[in-house]
Amino acid sequence: MIPVILQPEPADFHQKVRQPGRAWLEGKGIALNSAPPKASDLPNYWTHSNQQLWRAYSGVCAYLSIFFEWVTGAASTDHFVAKSKNAGDAYEWRNYRLSCLGPNRIKGKFDDVLDPIGLQPNTFVLNLITGEISPNPALDKDLKTSARKTIIRLKLNSVEHNRMRSKHYGRYLRKKDEDSLRELSPFVWFEAQRQGLL
Repeated sequence: MIPVILQPEPADFHQKVRQPGRAWLEGKGIALNSAPPKASDLPNYWTHSNQQLWRAYSGVCAYLSIFFEWVTGAASTDHFVAKSKNAGDAYEWRNYRLSCLGPNRIKGKFDDVLDPIGLQPNTFVLNLITGEISPNPALDKDLKTSARKTIIRLKLNSVEHNRMRSKHYGRYLRKKDEDSLRELSPFVWFEAQRQGLL
């Protein structure tokens, strides 16, 4: 995971997502800053902006920091503050994180994951050979604990995740195509650059 910059909301977001979402909440007597009785009942107006979210973040998953094509159907809108905790945030662009389906499902309503938007640079470091991710040893105790919890919650050090990152770096070593590595696997590219290996 690397820092993500919040992108501007689409021009039609207010009309297509925020306004109808807030109108529905008001009609049900649900305050914007309260938990809805049942999060699954919230109308999914945010799906109107799914492809715009993918485009705004160049198809890069906020949690895995890998590019994925829109046509794979793997894109999902993660509500960083869970819909079950704050009804109004279900319809706020600033609360959306572009995510592959896996991390979004795993994260669910848990709030022990660091936010990629506003993430401190170099929070996570990577062993490029094994693909293993770990908290930066230079972090203060609290941030290091939060980084470790994020790794555990999102299963970022699963065999599959480690293999994927290692494979991305291995492909770079074979082809020496830095531009492709940067586009397809930004975290691996960032770490390879930071470690002076590009």
